Amino acid sequence: MHLWIDTFSYQNRLRQLPPQHKVLFAGIVLIFALITRPIVQIAIAIWMGVWIVSYAGIPGKIYGRMLSVAIGFWFTSIPALLIAGVALSEQSRVQADIVSGLSLGSYYLYLSQQGVLQAGLIFTRTIATVSCLYFLLLTTPFTEILQVMRRLRCPEILTELLLLMYRFIFILLSTASELWTAQHSRNGYRTYRRWFYSLSLLVSQLFRKTMENYQQFVLSTAARGFNGTFRVWSPQRYQTPRRYTIEASFGCFLLLLSLCF
Repeated sequence: MHLWIDTFSYQNRLRQLPPQHKVLFAGIVLIFALITRPIVQIAIAIWMGVWIVSYAGIPGKIYGRMLSVAIGFWFTSIPALLIAGVALSEQSRVQADIVSGLSLGSYYLYLSQQGVLQAGLIFTRTIATVSCLYFLLLTTPFTEILQVMRRLRCPEILTELLLLMYRFIFILLSTASELWTAQHSRNGYRTYRRWFYSLSLLVSQLFRKTMENYQQFVLSTAARGFNGTFRVWSPQRYQTPRRYTIEASFGCFLLLLSLCF
């Protein structure tokens, strides 16, 4: 399994920028993405896409796949937003909100105009905020983000838990991929009954192997003299090109002006 997210965070073109600058930039733009209008949120998503694909050199196909995951979660909320229902006797009360509908027994199900508007607002906000988080995730190694959090006096227990969670997510995905490939090579999913059996077997084996990896991790850290605190050293020398500083400052200034109009 290719851990391309972690690979890109170390090998992108914005790697030489100080992590605290990237965290500050992503945080400021994220705040604007939460409070601005939909048209501005769309502009934020496009702008951050330019930073990720053009400036950082992340392949557009990879970035599109990551955005599709967020859009997929948005799609799951669409039915609850768009479809509403009332009793037939109360249909006249929501007549102004009905786009189209049909009667089912004593109820009337309809496509809500307000729901369509809410779905659009959620979509633009989702794309804008997720693009900010993806910018930080794809251009800054997670260990450097944790270093910035420590400088901001975040609780040490929080940073330690985040580091362990980040590590074990990749271990979990890698183990699941290996088990899935092994089962497929043995025709473990050729029938529906076999499919459910193989899936249950994968879950049980995944738990066992994950616990084994955890025990090996505990032993390896203890053998290296672990004293309860993870220390990460980065030999990277950072630079701040004037071009990026000017563009980021000017863009944030325009976002601030957008709040006035």
